[in-house]
Amino acid sequence: MKILSVLSDLLNVLKVKSAYAAGSAPAKTGGGWESTLESFAPLIAIVAIFYLLVILPQQKRTKEHKKMIESLKVGDEVLTTGGIFGVITGIADQLFTIEIAKDVKIKITKSAIATKTVNKQ
Repeated sequence: MKILSVLSDLLNVLKVKSAYAAGSAPAKTGGGWESTLESFAPLIAIVAIFYLLVILPQQKRTKEHKKMIESLKVGDEVLTTGGIFGVITGIADQLFTIEIAKDVKIKITKSAIATKTVNKQ
C-alpha cells in the first residue's frame, strides 16, 4: 500500500534506529538537529496515523452526506437523526418539510437528515 511505503520512507528519512536490547546504548556524539528529529519521529508517526485513520474517513463521510442531502427531492423517503421516518413534501433554503403521518408535517433542517431510505411501494 502506498500509505505504508510513505510511512516507511518517512521513518527512513528520519533515521529511526532500532531499540537496543538489554545493555547500554552507544554514546552519542553531539546533539544536532538529527537527534531532535529522531526524538520527534514517533510523534510525527502517531499524527500521520491519526490523520489517515480518523480525519480522512470522516471527511469522506461528510462529503458523501452533503452530496446525498443535495440530491434529495420532493417525494423521497428519509430518516432523520432523531429516528423519524417521513416523506419530503417541501424544500426551502435550509429546511425540509416532511410528512410523518397523514396530514402531519414537520419542518426540519437539512442537517437533521440522516439517510435516504428506499421507498417501499
